[in-house]
Amino acid sequence: MRRRTGIVIGTCAAMALAGVAGVVVSAPGGTSSAGTWQQIRETPAEVRTPVAEHAIASAPAVPRAPRTTASSSMSPSAPAPSESDKAPNRKVQDRRLESAQAPDTGRERIGRLIEVDRLLGYLAGPQRQEFAYPGASYVKLHFGKLTMLPGDYVTVSNPAGTESYRYESDADGRWAMSITGDTAIVEVHRKVNPLGLGDVLGGLSVGVDRVARGDERRKAPAGPGREESVCGTDTSTDAVCYQSKDPVAYTKSKAIARLLINGTELCTGWRVGAKNRMITNNHCLTTSAEAYDTEVWFNYQCAKCGGFDVFKPTKVWGDQVLATDKTYDYTLFTVDGFESVQKFGYLTLDTARPKKGQQLYVPQHPAGEPARIAGSQGEAAGNCEVDNPDYTGYAPRSDVSYFCDTAGGSSGSPVISRATNKVVALHHFGGCPNSGVRGDLLAGRLRTYL
Repeated sequence: MRRRTGIVIGTCAAMALAGVAGVVVSAPGGTSSAGTWQQIRETPAEVRTPVAEHAIASAPAVPRAPRTTASSSMSPSAPAPSESDKAPNRKVQDRRLESAQAPDTGRERIGRLIEVDRLLGYLAGPQRQEFAYPGASYVKLHFGKLTMLPGDYVTVSNPAGTESYRYESDADGRWAMSITGDTAIVEVHRKVNPLGLGDVLGGLSVGVDRVARGDERRKAPAGPGREESVCGTDTSTDAVCYQSKDPVAYTKSKAIARLLINGTELCTGWRVGAKNRMITNNHCLTTSAEAYDTEVWFNYQCAKCGGFDVFKPTKVWGDQVLATDKTYDYTLFTVDGFESVQKFGYLTLDTARPKKGQQLYVPQHPAGEPARIAGSQGEAAGNCEVDNPDYTGYAPRSDVSYFCDTAGGSSGSPVISRATNKVVALHHFGGCPNSGVRGDLLAGRLRTYL
């Protein structure tokens, strides 16, 4: 493990979403839900950043154990399309990244960062400190310093103690896992030390220097500023609505995860293949340093169709970036704590080239909300089908276009064929038509990793 972090999670966590204090709900049969997903009036959407050139700034280097990363994965068996193959469609300069509220990164922005200066334990400060932000959907702390004596540790928990994470000295300069709800409690746990040995030593301290607080909101209906992704009437629904009418699609949706990057930014990712492998867009994350600070939330879904109760997600950290490519806009990475998410299943890339008219569905976390699925069966599927199998993304004929409803935060979602239930595209562009990188091209480039 890259972090010496213990995790204790109870049956339910207090949750506050969209400015409303959450209500803890225990579901029968051992399945738990946490909190309330409440709809609020949304302010006008921020203008999406036009993409003229894909230049993503990498996160600063973070001291850690050596990691093996790859800056690109280009399989010789799957050569890039040539300019002569270019299909007539919109230029990439006219396209918009699906996650583009944070112009410096190209990711959807959620919540806000707050600068703080709090010391705990040792020579100064209390042993226990509460960080409360009424109305926040989550509270996430950053340790500016975490230097303790051997055997000492820190916990970050919710007030009920049903969600709790343990950190030791090697978490210095890193983010803690988010606490669902509007309050996080930090407590220093000290080894029995009757002589006070070490208290007089300099350099020992626990310091919190930043807090990320989540301010979530329901995705607004189609309207000004949102036409680029919701094409007409938004027909996407809560993933759980498919549990009875389309159990295969519902089961496949379990393999997707909400990505919380660097405290306040969002994308979607999903398990690809049976191994410890996750995939998202290159414009979502590119380096292991970014993956280290990325929370991967599985089972973040509504408990009832159209309801507000939300299952308590299973949260793990991103780990190593194995391969990434800007042109084909993908990043393949692993997670720390893989054994806890294996039960959610995985998806498979379709090696066959997509065909025009092929019906699709897209499980996703638009605007960071609980999992939704765009595209129903039969006539209800509407325009969620392949519109152009030779669409231009960052390279000629690299993409598949469609009119399935998506939104900021949906970047990195799987676009799945109804015929095969395999992934035919990795969603990354809005613009009506929306588009994703062809799954068959990705299968060729990632074969050795999967």
